[in-house]
Amino acid sequence: MLDLERKYIHSSQLFVAVRPTVIQTVLGSCVAVCLYDAKMQISGMNHYLLPLWNNDGLASPKYGNIAIAKLVEAMEAVGCERRNMIAKVFGGASPNNFDSSKNLLVGDKNIQIAQHVLSEYKIKILASDLGGTRGRKISLESHTGRVILKYVQKTES
Repeated sequence: MLDLERKYIHSSQLFVAVRPTVIQTVLGSCVAVCLYDAKMQISGMNHYLLPLWNNDGLASPKYGNIAIAKLVEAMEAVGCERRNMIAKVFGGASPNNFDSSKNLLVGDKNIQIAQHVLSEYKIKILASDLGGTRGRKISLESHTGRVILKYVQKTES
């Protein structure tokens, strides 16, 4: 990687890079959606904790349905077009000590909402690394859309 500006995003945050930047986050059951517009060479990433806002309280990007919509809007606000966007989706891990056969865990629900909302927006998921039991650290090169993924031993949200 070149010596690029770096931006770390936490849960409930999103960031769109109009200048070449490496956007990073660490995920456990949370999910990050990375959007890239190759024509504009602009990327954005969100990091959300819960799948759905239930219309109670603030419509925060800690919820997947809000975070994805806000990310698309932020990309469009800097000149990107939805038809040129592709997505890469990561996260949704479940810790080892849970039995996922009984109920959908929050990680599974976070994965489903990403797939559903991106489908509604007609944004193709080009790559993903989802589920499992290990957390992930991801780094997105904003000007190329390239994502580097590393697994972490301890699951974090």
